[in-house]
Amino acid sequence: MTARPELEESTALALAGTVRRLQDAAARLRAEARIRSVVDLATGVLSERLGVLPAEAAAHLVRLAREAGVPVVALAADITGLPAVELEAARAPTPGTAGGSAPGTVSGSAPASPPVAPAIAAEPDLQRAAGAVLEQLTASLGVRSLAVWQRLPGGALALAAHSGFAEAEAEAWSRVPPGVATPAQQVVGGAAELWPGDPTAAGPSIGTGVVRAVLPLLETGRRRGALEVLWPEPGPALTPSQRRQLRALAELCTTLLGPAGEPPMPEDLDVLLEGLLTPALLLEPELRDGHLADFTIRRVNAQFRDPLGRPRDALEGTSFLEAYPVAGATGLFERLLAVHRSGVPLPGGSVQLVLRDGPLAVPVTVRLAVAPLGGQLLVGWEAETRPPDEDEQTALLRQAQRLARVAGFEEDADHGRIRWSAGLREFFGLPAGAPPVPLAQLARHVHPDDEPAVRRLVDTVRHRLRTSSAVFRLARPDGSYHYTRVIAEPVLDDAGRLAALRGAYHDVSAQHRTELALGATRARLADSEQESAERAQLALRLQQAILPTAPPPLGVNGLRAAVRYRPAAKRDRVGGDWYDILPLPDKRVLLAVGDVAGHGVGAATGMVALRHALRGLAVTGAGPAQLLEWANTVALREPGQVTATAVCVLLDPAGGELRWARAGHLPPIRLGRDGAHVLPLPHGVLLGALDEARYEEHRVHLSTGDVLLLYTDGLVERRDRPVEDSVDQLIRTAGAPGPDLEHYLDRLLDLSPADTEDDTCLIAVRVE
Repeated sequence: MTARPELEESTALALAGTVRRLQDAAARLRAEARIRSVVDLATGVLSERLGVLPAEAAAHLVRLAREAGVPVVALAADITGLPAVELEAARAPTPGTAGGSAPGTVSGSAPASPPVAPAIAAEPDLQRAAGAVLEQLTASLGVRSLAVWQRLPGGALALAAHSGFAEAEAEAWSRVPPGVATPAQQVVGGAAELWPGDPTAAGPSIGTGVVRAVLPLLETGRRRGALEVLWPEPGPALTPSQRRQLRALAELCTTLLGPAGEPPMPEDLDVLLEGLLTPALLLEPELRDGHLADFTIRRVNAQFRDPLGRPRDALEGTSFLEAYPVAGATGLFERLLAVHRSGVPLPGGSVQLVLRDGPLAVPVTVRLAVAPLGGQLLVGWEAETRPPDEDEQTALLRQAQRLARVAGFEEDADHGRIRWSAGLREFFGLPAGAPPVPLAQLARHVHPDDEPAVRRLVDTVRHRLRTSSAVFRLARPDGSYHYTRVIAEPVLDDAGRLAALRGAYHDVSAQHRTELALGATRARLADSEQESAERAQLALRLQQAILPTAPPPLGVNGLRAAVRYRPAAKRDRVGGDWYDILPLPDKRVLLAVGDVAGHGVGAATGMVALRHALRGLAVTGAGPAQLLEWANTVALREPGQVTATAVCVLLDPAGGELRWARAGHLPPIRLGRDGAHVLPLPHGVLLGALDEARYEEHRVHLSTGDVLLLYTDGLVERRDRPVEDSVDQLIRTAGAPGPDLEHYLDRLLDLSPADTEDDTCLIAVRVE
């Protein structure tokens, strides 16, 4: 027992020493920051004047200081025009502490701690800035004086800088306690900006016989202080431009106040939260357009129990207003916002919150305490224990009812007493304390179209003494309807008479909306499938109507021809492949195949346009290249701008001359006595790809017995090899045409290596 006073004295001395060391460290940091700013400014001046990089300017500054035999900071003060006395005072050693060199100095000791004062001593930069600002505002706006207030821990205000006041008046107002409702204290506490003429701006404050404007000093949504600007009465009528000028000066003052302090590291926060004995959350502000819009739940400790039963990993990282929207809308968010803005903790106390999960409200009483923590908020949140008459099974049942959106009821048949479970009034949209709705009067609270179903349910339960259920639209006071299912059963006494009614209401709105959405989706899918089938059938019929099943007789021209068209494997992929054989008046024959990009009705109509255009233009006597140029113009003018490949051939049977051109299509193949030969590739781009496209034309001679083969890529195209390899393989496998061209084309289709399931056109012409 005798050692207790000594232990208390030792503890007090240790704490006092710790406080002194912390004060010395803070003073050193402030002095070093001032010295660094002067050295950095001098470095920037040398960099601009000498035209060198900042690193070279810094080295030059050190070299000049060494040559002059003066500290770097003294030379920096000479360059920038800052009095060196202030910097030397900042470098002066603190009595009783060891010295150390500050950044930017050659030698020296740690800066001395500022004297203990009832308010924060004004920083030289901030005090000089206040004088400069007053000089500017006096000339432009007629300002008489100004004050810069800084919020201190606990809610007090300190006069951080001022200009235009007598020293005695500034000393008297150097500190404003939290309970004094000055205009600056109101703005720091969360009020809006105050402007001349606002009655609130006339409260007690520094300066007499003046009008004032008060603007908050904001940093990441937090109010660190206020800028107070004063005019002689009656004061000015500020324009929007002048107000923007004052807001810009407030931002400058916020910057000159210096950093507000670094928040704890994440690992420190984890240790802090988990070390608390009470449930707690850590909230981080969310800024949108410079304004605090919400908080993010960053951490939840192990002691926290969500009243809605969600695990901690479902809460961490989520929006606070999304997690607790009703509680936030009924005053909780305003409490958090006030603490964040003012920095004044909210003392613990019981708060009644209303939480919501679905249509049922969950009232809960919590002990709530809020405190700022390095730019974040530490929220103590402890739900009060459940009533003594509620055991664990009852609590579990209540949670299950809330999750399933179910609420129960019971009615006495004789006495009319009704008992509702928690949340059923919210289910009906009734205020707390409103009388329950008897089952017999339920029809008054439903959609008129659903009244017969509800009356049948009541009749079945009360008179036929059978369990019954119904689904109806429950009318809410706001005019909306909730789809609801009610199931009720009779409770009979020993004599078989009705003693009570009991049952449950179940909100099935979400299920009903899902069923409606699924039904609408099924209907849309059925319509889409029907439309797709009709379009595919239309395209197929259009294609079958346009493409002839047999070539025209060419005996008089000394030719024999065979054609084949193989549709796509899938009927919904009807494409734009086409062919044409047209005898011309001058005894020549036009041969053409083409492939329009795409499938369906669009591709089929594009095919019709190009095929008929070539047939009509061929009677002009133009060559294949000219015909393709005209067909390109037609493709460009078609709706949707058709693109297609094509081969156009003019064959003169009399002399065996073959003229041909291509538009991005596979070349024809000549089959003669000397084997199969792919014709050379003339230049030519896709139809519909370029304006004013030009096409190259080639000439080849066909001998008697030669066969010319034209085809589309559906015959040879594969996904795993080049088209040229597939063509070579097919021709080698098929062999010579033989006398029967029809049989030869069937053999080509049977041996086709294609795997794209595309449609195919074939033309074979023999010179007799």
